[in-house]
Amino acid sequence: MDGTVRSRIRPGIRVAIVLKKDQRTGRLTEGTVKDILTNSPTHPHGIKVRLEDGSVGRVKEIL
Repeated sequence: MDGTVRSRIRPGIRVAIVLKKDQRTGRLTEGTVKDILTNSPTHPHGIKVRLEDGSVGRVKEIL
């Protein structure tokens, strides 16, 4: 499932995000959502989240 809809994402779920520095390569980082940073209900590039380890990026898929 893709990560463009905010209602599908909750703290505690596992996701794959793309970090700002990895946007060119598309390299994904997996982790558990700590905070949801995007306020709008949808975003075409993915909802921005902070993971438990402090990484911030846009959700590309929900695991």
